[in-house]
Amino acid sequence: MIKHRELTAIFFLWKRELIRFFRAKSRIIGSIGMPFFFLAILGTGLNAAFSMPGMQGNYLAFITPGILAMVLLFGSITSGITVLMDRQFGFLKETLVAPVKRSSIIVGKALGGATTAIVQGIIMLGIALLLGVSMQFSSFLLVLALMFIISIAFVSLGIAIASLMEDMHGFQLIMNFLIMPMFFLSGGLFPLSKAPDIVRAISYIDPLTYGVETLRFALLGQSSMPFLLSFGVLIGFLLASLTAAAYLFGKIES
Repeated sequence: MIKHRELTAIFFLWKRELIRFFRAKSRIIGSIGMPFFFLAILGTGLNAAFSMPGMQGNYLAFITPGILAMVLLFGSITSGITVLMDRQFGFLKETLVAPVKRSSIIVGKALGGATTAIVQGIIMLGIALLLGVSMQFSSFLLVLALMFIISIAFVSLGIAIASLMEDMHGFQLIMNFLIMPMFFLSGGLFPLSKAPDIVRAISYIDPLTYGVETLRFALLGQSSMPFLLSFGVLIGFLLASLTAAAYLFGKIES
């Protein structure tokens, strides 16, 4: 049974992530600006130029799950990387010497990061609705569950990465060589069935691909992969990310 002290630590770390997010006005604006650009400019601009083979609806509807996955990816990884900020300002050291398990620290930060990422995702869905994207509201709870799983997985990945870094100088490298390729290879902006073989092969080892496919099934009722296959891979990635975060975070010296 989880002790009251552990639950208290989880709650306050979760609350701290939320306070940090809502106080950072630029972060909130940024979470709206990028998806708005992709949906309002790219999506509507190319809407008449593309017909998606095997997909009902238009290009704007097709990329909506991909843009949602992008918002979750960016928000989650950024939340995980805040471990570096905590290390630089001394808060991490105070947290590590507290009489709580490190697993509780990870759970608190992961839940907080996932919550802020989901908030950004809901904002993005609101933008999509305003632009006229038709969605399946009957599966909204499934969408929320998938958003939670994807967010927890990538927050954990962010924590694992941050646990290996000493300062913020490597964050831009992470953005350039991990996050952006992961998004563009996920099939969020184009159907994988029409991609070159090498791109398709790389996409199949990209965990975000399966997040996009599950979201596309939940939002639009159709996807290019079986839902259970995508969901199973997503759960496997979640477990792997949590394991890596727990192991690497546990090796940080207090």
